[in-house]
Amino acid sequence: MRQIEYILGLERIDNDIYRGPAVESALTRTFGGQVAAQALVAATETVDGDKTVHSLHGYFVAPGKSAEPTVFLVDRLRDGRSFSSRQVRAVQDGETIFSMQASFHRRDDVGPEHSDRMRDVPMPETLTDDPSTLPRSSRNLLEEWGDWDIHVVPSEAYEHNKYSPSQQVVWFRSRRPLPDDETFHICTLAYMSDMTLLHSSLVPHPGHPVQMASLDHAMWFLRPFRADEWLLYDQVSPSASAGRALTHGRIFDRAGNLVAIVTQEGLTRTLREGGESVPMKRVQEK
Repeated sequence: MRQIEYILGLERIDNDIYRGPAVESALTRTFGGQVAAQALVAATETVDGDKTVHSLHGYFVAPGKSAEPTVFLVDRLRDGRSFSSRQVRAVQDGETIFSMQASFHRRDDVGPEHSDRMRDVPMPETLTDDPSTLPRSSRNLLEEWGDWDIHVVPSEAYEHNKYSPSQQVVWFRSRRPLPDDETFHICTLAYMSDMTLLHSSLVPHPGHPVQMASLDHAMWFLRPFRADEWLLYDQVSPSASAGRALTHGRIFDRAGNLVAIVTQEGLTRTLREGGESVPMKRVQEK
């Protein structure tokens, strides 16, 4: 897998039109976090530096092709004194594969503050990197994500909310130092946010084979952070029904500051005989 600097390195091809590179992958379809992060990069390129993104809402409307570049078309919906809004379409072969709206807020606004607390969990250095306990689809994806430290906290190592049927807690970060640029870290977290989240919906259903795909994805960026420092991804799945699962994640920095929130619905359809949970390329296709 290419480094994140390459993945987020979009080429400007005209006013408000950008092209994201094809990224070598064992996946047949484009990783959802990749297209969301690239769409966010395209949007940020059209916004003045006095504002930073505070939220995005995206829909995965068609599977992308991982071996092909993606074109991003940005619409400037509004530029106000405090907020700017952008709409982005990701296109391959003339077809929209992802649609996103993003909102940007000026950096110097102030107001009252409060925050959820991070739950008490073991620190990442105390955890072993053992993917053998994860579903096969998760292990396949971990091979794609070699640039990232991903440590799933053992279920018995933290207190569970008895009202939440499905819970999963993950420490993650970039293994490599990243550029000292706030926007780069935000776009990187958009990429990372699609890692492991949908799999949290399978915690109560071990061994149940499902077809998995992201359907929609929303994020709120709350406080500054670095994606190359440990972040705790506290995940729950409030519901799974009719072949879809709703998942929700709160992301904290190591000091316990709530830095981002993610909500995602994904396909979790019972897998047909002979099907693949996450379509992967065959060895002979390389």
